[in-house]
Amino acid sequence: MTKTSLRNWRDRGFLKTLQTATILGVAFAATASSAFAAGTLRIGMTASDIPLTTGQTDQGGEGQRFMGYTVYNSLIEWDLSKADKPSVLIPSLATSWTVDPADQTKWTFKLRDGVKFHDGSVFNADAVVWNLDKLLKTDAPQFDQRQSAQGKSRIPAVASYKAIDPTTVEIVTKSPDATLPYQISWILISSPANWEAQGKSWDKVAQHPSGTGPWKMESGFTPRERAELTPNKDYWDATRMPKLDKLVLIPLPEPNTRVAALRSGQVDWIEAPAPDSVKSLKDAGFAIVTNAYPHNWTWHLSRVEGSPWNDVRVRKAANLAVDRDGLNELLGGLSIPAQGYLPPGHQWFGKPDFKLEYNVEEAKKLMAEAGYGPDKPITTKVVISSSGSGQMLPLAMNEYIQQTLAEIGINVEYEVMDWNTVINVWRAGAKDASAKGATAVNYSYFIQDPFTALIRQSQCNLAPPNGTNWGYYCDPEMDALFNKVRTTFDAAEQDKVLQQVHEKYVNEALFLMVTHDVNPRAMTTKVKGFVQAQNWFQDFSPITVDP
Repeated sequence: MTKTSLRNWRDRGFLKTLQTATILGVAFAATASSAFAAGTLRIGMTASDIPLTTGQTDQGGEGQRFMGYTVYNSLIEWDLSKADKPSVLIPSLATSWTVDPADQTKWTFKLRDGVKFHDGSVFNADAVVWNLDKLLKTDAPQFDQRQSAQGKSRIPAVASYKAIDPTTVEIVTKSPDATLPYQISWILISSPANWEAQGKSWDKVAQHPSGTGPWKMESGFTPRERAELTPNKDYWDATRMPKLDKLVLIPLPEPNTRVAALRSGQVDWIEAPAPDSVKSLKDAGFAIVTNAYPHNWTWHLSRVEGSPWNDVRVRKAANLAVDRDGLNELLGGLSIPAQGYLPPGHQWFGKPDFKLEYNVEEAKKLMAEAGYGPDKPITTKVVISSSGSGQMLPLAMNEYIQQTLAEIGINVEYEVMDWNTVINVWRAGAKDASAKGATAVNYSYFIQDPFTALIRQSQCNLAPPNGTNWGYYCDPEMDALFNKVRTTFDAAEQDKVLQQVHEKYVNEALFLMVTHDVNPRAMTTKVKGFVQAQNWFQDFSPITVDP
């Protein structure tokens, strides 16, 4: 894409901002008429809807960020208190977890005593078992298909579980699996008693949720419009007691709409501001907060029969045809151009031989070897989102890639869907009718732990419906490396195996590896106390908002 094209993108973004001004006047009429307390933080999310409120959230990682670790807790969570180092797992509802050295499939979780749900009922081992049943046991009275769709694929290692006593849970894995703690960190615990009190209806629970988290949702919930969270004054962790009076979540999927909402004072904070607005926002006195975090932006390629991506030469050619530095310019410098599936400098990066440089001539040469080129192009369809968690600027970015791939003989058609629909397509797999014949899906991956980063989308037996290996990739050599990761409980030795995994990812160009986000947020300088952790999730408890 030429420099002129880049300027056109920016001009179009400016025009969109002007066009959305009148829309904002309508969309926020009710909000503007309300007098918010000085301690109220209003956030414009990239999601098109309020994330599922019943426990296991939808809307990807953004759902977990705003409606997961706010209202709920997991047994294990992330340390979100530091900006200068990567997050690590820490105790939450479980005070400790250990694996039996004599039987490395058997894990013991000691639970925090004295914790209560928002409805006043007691958290204990039975509640943990009940929550696992709601995701994994289709014949359980509390089984919820919507939550299961979000949570089941997160914990494929789990074979069985039981309460040993009120403060002890045993989980047995299908085979030794050192990644279990990371998997468990995704599972959020909702109140069994509240489900009973709401007539055993998850739809009613959605309006009146009850977790153990630092925030409550007691009123002010309107799907697709807003959710209001207030502090849990009885929260069990005094260090995470919210300082705000209220946290208000507003879905604003269009980036220029978010920017206009911030400028007009309708919100105090927006996720992922439009890159062409960053300088003017800074000039207007808004703060732009960024940090490296474990995230990538890829095309997940289909490996089903007939997919053009089964040819490694085509996969490598596509990776060589993407001008990542030009794309970074389009994004206003708010990205880290990919050198691999993991970001440069990552402890699992290793030393791959294939270099993700911008080399159109080499790309054309590889395409010619595969029997293709500008005169004999491949035509393929890619599922993309219009916005969403970690998606950055998906429409602009994908149009950029569409133009660069066309130069080497890959003609791309897009199937545009909202982010939640894309997630459902991703879970269903490339063979499912919902993919509409697409041979790739544009997905942004949370790459903070071994399972979520590398295993779940590439292990043979985790193809749908057993997991999220969307493209049905299967390589016994890769599976052997994954098995070694799971059975290596020493962290330093496990890192060495993960380096081999990543080298294989890059050398075989298993994904179209494009960029890494820096998680930009724009906010008024009245927002105080926010620490942007190197994590997809964030802690809102220490934040205050000046009058």
